[in-house]
Amino acid sequence: MGNSALKAHLETAQKTGVFQLTGKGLSEFPEDLQKLSSNLRTIDLSNNKIELLPPLIEKFSFLKSLSLNNNKLTALPEELCKLKKLETLHLNGNHLRQLPAAFGQLSALKTLSLSGNQLRTVPTQLSGLRQLDVVDLSKNQIQNVPDTVGELQAIELNLNQNQISQISVQISHCPRLKVLRLEENCLELSMLPQSILSDSQISLLAVEGNLFEIKKLRELEGYDKYMERFTATKKKFA
Repeated sequence: MGNSALKAHLETAQKTGVFQLTGKGLSEFPEDLQKLSSNLRTIDLSNNKIELLPPLIEKFSFLKSLSLNNNKLTALPEELCKLKKLETLHLNGNHLRQLPAAFGQLSALKTLSLSGNQLRTVPTQLSGLRQLDVVDLSKNQIQNVPDTVGELQAIELNLNQNQISQISVQISHCPRLKVLRLEENCLELSMLPQSILSDSQISLLAVEGNLFEIKKLRELEGYDKYMERFTATKKKFA
C-alpha cells in the first residue's frame, strides 16, 4: 500500500477519530498513526498480517476500540494495558497463548473477543476487570476453568469449542453472569457443577455437543430452579 493512500486514511482519521485499514496485507502497525494518538478513538486493522503490536500503542490514551482480528499476533505488549479508556478489544483469529500480566489494568474494558487463539486456560487477569460485560474465549485450547473465574464480572462468557473437561464450582459465584456457553467441549455430566443450575445467576446455559445427552441435564437437581430463571429472562426479552 502506497504512502499516498496511507496519508489519505490519516487525514480522514484526523477528522473522524476512526482509523480503519483492513485486508491490506499490512505486516506491521503503521507508525505514522502516532501522530494522531490524541485524536483516535477507534483503530481497526483487522485482516492483515501484523505480527507485533509496538509499545507505542500506549500513546493512544483516548482509544475506545481496538480491532486486530485475523492477524498474526503471538503476544501483546504490556504497554497495551495502559489504555485506561479502552472499552472494546477484538483479537479473534490470532496466535495468542496468554495475556500480559497487567491486563487487569484495562479498567474500562467492556467487550473482549479472543476467539480462535491458542489460550489453554481462562486468563486469571480477567477477574480484575470490573466493567467487563462480554468475554468470548471460544475456539481456543482451554481444558479447565479455574477457581479465579468466580470473580469474573462478565454478563456473558463464551467458551464454545474448547477442550474443557473441568469447571470450577466457583463459576456459580459470578455476580453478574447470565449467559454461559459451553457447547462442543469435553464435559461429562458429572463434571458440570450442579450449583450452576441450583445456585447461580445464569439464565442461559448452552451445553450442546458435550459427552452427555441434553435430556440428562433435566434430571439434575436444581434444573427446575434454572428453568425458572431461564423463563423469567425470556419473558423480559419477549
